Amino acid sequence: MHNVVKDYYGNVLTGSEDLQTNACCTDDDLSPRVKGILSNIHDEVMARYYGCGLVTPELLTDCNVLDLGCGAGRDCYAIAQMVGEQGSVTGVDMTDEQLTVANKHVEYHRETFGYHQPNTHFLKGYIEKLDELNISDNSMDVVISNCVINLSPDKHAVLKEVFRILKAGGEIYFSDVYADKRVPAHLKDDPLLYGECLSGALYWNDFENLAKEVGFIEPRLVSSRVITIDNDELAKKLGDIRFTSATYRLFKAQDLEKSAQDYGQQVTYLGTIEEHECQWNFDENTTFSKGKAVPVSGNTWRTLKQSRFAKHFEFSGDFDKHQGIFSVKQHEFDFKITKTEQSSGCCAPAPAAKSSCC
Repeated sequence: MHNVVKDYYGNVLTGSEDLQTNACCTDDDLSPRVKGILSNIHDEVMARYYGCGLVTPELLTDCNVLDLGCGAGRDCYAIAQMVGEQGSVTGVDMTDEQLTVANKHVEYHRETFGYHQPNTHFLKGYIEKLDELNISDNSMDVVISNCVINLSPDKHAVLKEVFRILKAGGEIYFSDVYADKRVPAHLKDDPLLYGECLSGALYWNDFENLAKEVGFIEPRLVSSRVITIDNDELAKKLGDIRFTSATYRLFKAQDLEKSAQDYGQQVTYLGTIEEHECQWNFDENTTFSKGKAVPVSGNTWRTLKQSRFAKHFEFSGDFDKHQGIFSVKQHEFDFKITKTEQSSGCCAPAPAAKSSCC
């Protein structure tokens, strides 16, 4: 499958318009700041973007970031502006044609960003074998990935390597494609279905169990968006399987319990995360408003306390008194295709405008 993916992304696809689904259409809900960041990226890099989500986690200044399956480098060059000149971004990809484009524009982006030295570099290799690229244990603050892990034939190895290289309290913040049921084995041998990020997609529940197995005890769903298939032949092969583009954040946190428990703890958000001064959505089910004490599970308390977000919160409570199971909503994935989305265009409709919290 490595060779299938190399050929598809190196030779078959010449631009995002060649894709057969709406998975790559993700720019409708970008903030003005992120749109400005993307406007600084070279047109050739932008044209070779095949991602399926938004991978712009908060608080990246001075961080060391790794991009799994960086392709032509769009996300790397975006994150390079967020980490600043003192931070670093490393992109890993196995496709020569994509890396050629990424490396071609290193100096262009250094000049555009006004940096004395480039803070972005690219490595050729496999995301399952980061150890072969001399990426050290506990060396990365954040790992990102955009519609790539589903293309790996060994997703367990990918997650295990990510857990190894992340610093304590670090996270992988990534978007990928998931199915509402297990994809039959015979479909995984179809090169077009695989290259389109469909037949390699995991059933979402299998993914969460896999993440927990390697040490990411509490996978956090940030958002999801239905994927439409604009190719009748592919749709017929897939039958009733539905797909979603979902963004997760997984933290390398210590002492987490297998299920969320209630110890009566609370956290209060200080309103100091840039662009989120009024409120911050930690994940799909957890929103913090400035100055408001919010009850949290022991796992959330520990995760925040160990992460780069700790200084933006006040923490109260301890683990002396167990009060039972902490109620957590089941993840809600967007798998439903509406009539509006069943169109010839590649993009799903833009999300409804969000009102200000202030």
